[in-house]
Amino acid sequence: MASDLEFVEYVCDQMSGAGKVSYRKMFGEYAIYCNVKVVALVCDNQLFVKPTQGGRSMIGTPVEAPPYKGAKPYFLIDDKLDDSEWITDLIQITTTETPAPLPKKATTKRLR
Repeated sequence: MASDLEFVEYVCDQMSGAGKVSYRKMFGEYAIYCNVKVVALVCDNQLFVKPTQGGRSMIGTPVEAPPYKGAKPYFLIDDKLDDSEWITDLIQITTTETPAPLPKKATTKRLR
């Protein structure tokens, strides 16, 4: 089941204080970015935040689940989703602890 765009926009609005928050549709679901780093996924209208040590410390005992079959476990955020301040803090911590994306390699055209 694909996620609703309305839900994705709500999630992004809830964490908008964390930085430049955006989303991109991927494989029928959504990746959530904060300051160009992927920090969360929205799958089946559920928020999965990338696991970090700081996030684990903030949450205490997180519920962990894979966002899709074959994925590593992420923090499943359910009951705190409506708490904008809490989710913003979690996303700020996650953004700080997530490495920057690798630069894309330049592509060259092959001549035939």
